[in-house]
Amino acid sequence: MAEMQKTLITKEGLEKMQKELEDLRTTKRAEVAQRLKEAIAMGDLSENSEYDEAKNAQAFLEGRIVQLEQQIRTAQIIVKGKKNRIDVGSTVTIEDMEEYVKETVTIVGSAESNPFEGRISNESPVGRALVGAKAGDIVEADAPNSVIKYKVISIDD
Repeated sequence: MAEMQKTLITKEGLEKMQKELEDLRTTKRAEVAQRLKEAIAMGDLSENSEYDEAKNAQAFLEGRIVQLEQQIRTAQIIVKGKKNRIDVGSTVTIEDMEEYVKETVTIVGSAESNPFEGRISNESPVGRALVGAKAGDIVEADAPNSVIKYKVISIDD
């Protein structure tokens, strides 16, 4: 049997996943079951769009539950490493060497990445480039049409 891939995640990210899973198993399942019950009560299921929508919602819900269960089962809490090098769990300030725009990002596992919140995956091009770097280093990340250079300003663990 192949070894399951670990889901790198922060302690807070794992707690958030566990809360979402509990909500899906209790509240959301009950809501979808009620929608199905009401749609079935309407009669003829062959032309019942309410029934089709409820069945789709149920399939999506169950898929998300399976996904969360898998991620929680394989979760590996991120333990911050050396303070002078970037690792998963590090919060860093970087500067785009072309635009001269500074931004602070946190390197996280792919399960909790959200670039709009400044949480970038260690598997993304920028995340891969940053892991292992030190303050003052210039790293290069592959972009679709170019290579972007970033200067590591600080590591704010």
